[in-house]
Formats: sequence, C-alpha cells, structure tokens
Amino acid sequence: MPRTLRANLATARRDPDGTVRVIPEHPVFRARGRRAADWRLILVTDVSGSIEASTVWAALTASVLAGVPTLSTHFLAFSTEVIDLTGHVDDPLSLLLEVSVGGGTHIAAGLRHARELVTVPSRTLVVVVSDFEEGYPLGGLLAEVRALVSAGCHVLGCASLDDTGRPRYSTGVAGQLVAAGMPVAALSPLELARWVGEKIA
Repeated sequence: MPRTLRANLATARRDPDGTVRVIPEHPVFRARGRRAADWRLILVTDVSGSIEASTVWAALTASVLAGVPTLSTHFLAFSTEVIDLTGHVDDPLSLLLEVSVGGGTHIAAGLRHARELVTVPSRTLVVVVSDFEEGYPLGGLLAEVRALVSAGCHVLGCASLDDTGRPRYSTGVAGQLVAAGMPVAALSPLELARWVGEKIA
C-alpha cells in the first residue's frame, strides 16, 4: 500500500469536504511467484491386462500430484510399448480414457524411457506401478534399475493391487529389484502421496 500511494501521488485529488483521495492508476503489488517445478515425478505404470485396478489408482494419483506446484509429474504407460501420457495428467478422466489396457509387460522399456526424462537425478522420483511379471529377460530390467540408482534418482516399486486392495505381484522379481536398489512396497494412493511428500519436503 505505501508504495502504491507514493507511485500515484500525482493522481491525488481533494474532495469538496477536504478529504484527499488517491486514484491508483499504477498499483504496485508483490505477488507470490509460483515456484518452478524443481522436483520431477515419473510414474511408470504397467497397463497390461492383469493389473487394471492399479492402473486406475495410478492415473488418479498422478492427476492429484500434478497439482503440486513444486512437482513436475510425468505419466508413462507401458505394456510391450511405452506411451507418454503426461499431456493428460492434469485431467484424470482424460488420462484414463487415453490408457489402453492390455498386452504384455516390458518394465525395462518403461524405465528406459523414464531415464531419458531425467535432468537432475537427485530431484527425480521414479515410481514403477506393476505386478513385476516381466515378459522380457530380467537382466535388462535390473540394468535399468541400477542405472537410475547409480545416477542418484529416488526409485520405488509399487506392487499392483487388486480390487480389494490386496497386493498381487511376483515376489521373486521384486526381491531381485530390491537387491538392485529399488525398494518395493504395496502402497495405497495416500501412502504413495505421503512418500512423495516426504521426499520433496
């Protein structure tokens, strides 16, 4: 207010009753600037036919997290191919309509695409939502995980959940992912959001 008054003294007018009125033609204000998105979340989501329920919750979670100002949220859907649906992440309905469920599982391809999006590894969260039933040689998947971890990315594997919220995934593959540096957990959307919040806090 004081800066606005000083900048508009030339517009000051005295009313008939003697009151001085300033008409601010040039208001001066300080707006809170939106912080640049200095963290990147890459959700790598399995859309093979076996985990449809988890695909829905991953899409909804991505849409919620897309509203966090300091977080740039990317959504990669994969089966045997990878599709970047980041352009739809602000609208959960649009995102779900774009997801085509079905096909095989190539987690390594999804992680390879995610690795291409990494610019600042220490501020990058890579979350894989899958049943971890990799349909391709496991060596490629483990190599991608190790590459992300060695670069300094924060990685997390989220086990797929069925319609009742129970985890359903390959424990054998999950164990090898943990050994490669990717923790694996069965998380609800709220728990995943908490994990993200703890990392970027």
